[in-house]
Amino acid sequence: MMDNLLHTIPNLKPFDFNQHHAALFIDQKWVLVNGISEKKSIYMFRDNNILEIYRKASLIETSWNRDDDNIFNIETEDGHITVKAYFKDDDILVLSHQDKEEFALFINTSNYDEDVNTIDDVQNFLKDKYKQKVSSLIHGHEFYYISKSREFGPFTVEKLAEKVKQKAISAYCFVRDINENDYSKRMRINDLIQEL
Repeated sequence: MMDNLLHTIPNLKPFDFNQHHAALFIDQKWVLVNGISEKKSIYMFRDNNILEIYRKASLIETSWNRDDDNIFNIETEDGHITVKAYFKDDDILVLSHQDKEEFALFINTSNYDEDVNTIDDVQNFLKDKYKQKVSSLIHGHEFYYISKSREFGPFTVEKLAEKVKQKAISAYCFVRDINENDYSKRMRINDLIQEL
């Protein structure tokens, strides 16, 4: 079962109480992605083991508790279930059902200004989230570029953008991250500039 989940959603990290509980899990607005087209559900795990599930204008109050490490018992309107909790990153939570080959995928919309009601909204959420992540990663990061068979650098993206603006180099020169050995990713300066 776990192999199946890891194949579907790679790089999952098990829930870690000290790292995730207060900072990422409790009192967050977790939108259930599974079945969002039929009905939107928002889950809020509260400190006092209360689970609030919001659907349209109704609130369902149930309970949850942590058994061991990343194993949770959740009481739902369908009965008692046992799940293992994983994070893909700070805003993506996966609860893997322990008795079935099923999992629930949630996104944390607590700090997101738009409503998430459809699969398209989920895609926009993820696109915005990863755009911000890429943008924050490349600021201050350094890259080499290759021009006329010679390598130059390393330079920050801001410096490369400045060189392109001054027409000192082409926006279509290939770049490589300082941690990479070659240009096999075929990324160009223009690709980096677009992420700024």
